[in-house]
Amino acid sequence: MTEVTTLDGTTTRLGGDAEPPSIQQLLVRVMHDVGAVRKEERNEHQKFLFRGIDTVVKAVYPALIEHGVVVMPTVIASDYNNVEVGTKRTQMGHARLTVRYTFHGPAGDTLDATVSAEAMDSGDKATAKAMSVAFRTALLQALCLPTDDPDPDSQSYERAPAVSVDEALDRLNKAATAMNTDVESLTGKYRREHGDLSMDDFLMLPPGDVIGFVQQVEAYLNRSK
Repeated sequence: MTEVTTLDGTTTRLGGDAEPPSIQQLLVRVMHDVGAVRKEERNEHQKFLFRGIDTVVKAVYPALIEHGVVVMPTVIASDYNNVEVGTKRTQMGHARLTVRYTFHGPAGDTLDATVSAEAMDSGDKATAKAMSVAFRTALLQALCLPTDDPDPDSQSYERAPAVSVDEALDRLNKAATAMNTDVESLTGKYRREHGDLSMDDFLMLPPGDVIGFVQQVEAYLNRSK
């Protein structure tokens, strides 16, 4: 680096041959600056402290800014479906994602961290939750941040048994009654859009297609209450 001093005493630095540090070097510095992330959030139901996504990002963000590291996500694969959990058959959205996070350094080089994540939600937040889980996992693992979070196997959902054709038809009848119509009319638009199916053909569709339609109708009824 060359310095030039003018007559008024002002010193100006001119460009030299110094190379900016690599992204690997910068991530080591970020790891050094962040260290362990203190647990700040509490699960009141199971009575334990944990590190949530906001806690991790707040801890890492200043170090990323300090060292000029930018992180960008790319969703490589995604899957979304509805599942029923528990004996009460609670409807939940279930999102599964594979996300590549690319760490960019000022020298233009990059490092990738690819993670998978999933989440459930009874509303429309399953995908957003899965993205948060993915980002938290990428930061924790790429930066080797210590964590004492509970073992993932300590919490689980029990999937409801597969729905039979008779049960699906019974649920459609109840929904049709609640909407002051009949099953033929309730399923008419769907059957026309899928090849002008008869009711028998409709009930012979793959179970996932039939129960998916039933869940959409029931979700509509729940929103209308």
